[in-house]
Amino acid sequence: RIAAAEAEMEKGRAMSGSDVLRKAAAVDTAGVDKIVQEQSGGEKKKTFYETDLTPEIRMSYEDMCKNVLPPYKAGETVATVVFNHYDQFDAQFIKVLNERAQNGDADSQAVLGALAEEQQKRVNAATMALKEVLAQGEPMRMEGSIVKLAKEGRIDEPFLLLLEANAEQAKAAGATGPAELMTRLRKRAMQEKDKQSATREIKLLRQLLRESNSSEREKLLTDAFTPKEALIVPGTAANAAKAIDGEAPEQEKPMPEVPPPDFINCCKAVLLNFGNLNIDEERGDLATQIKLIASEAEVVATRIYGQGMTAKEQQDRAWKEQTTSIFDLETLEIEAERRGEVAPWANPDANDDLIPGFGPDGKMQIGGT
Repeated sequence: RIAAAEAEMEKGRAMSGSDVLRKAAAVDTAGVDKIVQEQSGGEKKKTFYETDLTPEIRMSYEDMCKNVLPPYKAGETVATVVFNHYDQFDAQFIKVLNERAQNGDADSQAVLGALAEEQQKRVNAATMALKEVLAQGEPMRMEGSIVKLAKEGRIDEPFLLLLEANAEQAKAAGATGPAELMTRLRKRAMQEKDKQSATREIKLLRQLLRESNSSEREKLLTDAFTPKEALIVPGTAANAAKAIDGEAPEQEKPMPEVPPPDFINCCKAVLLNFGNLNIDEERGDLATQIKLIASEAEVVATRIYGQGMTAKEQQDRAWKEQTTSIFDLETLEIEAERRGEVAPWANPDANDDLIPGFGPDGKMQIGGT
């Protein structure tokens, strides 16, 4: 025994620091892992499709059910309603409709039937679009074809999923070249779809939702929030007059591509309309992902612009500088809402501070109108 102990001691002395840490970690978790394994009973974790619907889930989809189920407005049909709300049919909502249909709800069954037809139409259209792209032969021409599809509004979720499925199929078959091509085309298609977004805030949010790496999301937010100098001098009347007089035109102040308050408002709007959608089983529902992104955006914005000021600090600065930052106004507005109050500049119905003789639109009122 003594000889064995001495041999063990010598072996321990020869271990490096990292070896010691690894062994300690293994000892520390060995018992815990065993208990967890015993308690789990070897049962496999249920997938999203195997989990039961909870009352909370059903309640969260009540508004959506009202939107897609009868009674409909004049001129609406089940097909037009499904078409208009297609992007809001996530897997969880379909489970809710399936449950209602299994309980004898004919309206839910009709909506599911219309949804299946709409899905088939979109898959067929995506297949035709992909054939058009691949018929170009060369990768550069294929990307050009994708740009054309984006301008025509023909890049949708089925098209992106079809590209992804082809890439995975080629990869599984060991066809590295075709797999890389499909991945490249899908990336370009997503970029072009982003360009067609209505606002820069939506474009940024779409990019952030696709990015699973927090460091990459931070880079995207930093680039979007950082003020940049305008490359082109604005063609205002004042600048035109200065140019005629030989004076240098005034440059606009550096502005971010996406102002942080605008991005936060965008996140709020998406949460209100699509917060319960489940778009990624591993990363959680859309609300969870957007709240994470919003918290990361707050950190980045604070690093760039600094902490928001208190009401007293804002008053002192306004008194000294006769100016107020839009970011500070946003902070004060939020603080006012928390107190149940409304900031004067945020109240559209407050006409008390209007200049006598002028209306809310700033136009002079004549004859008391």
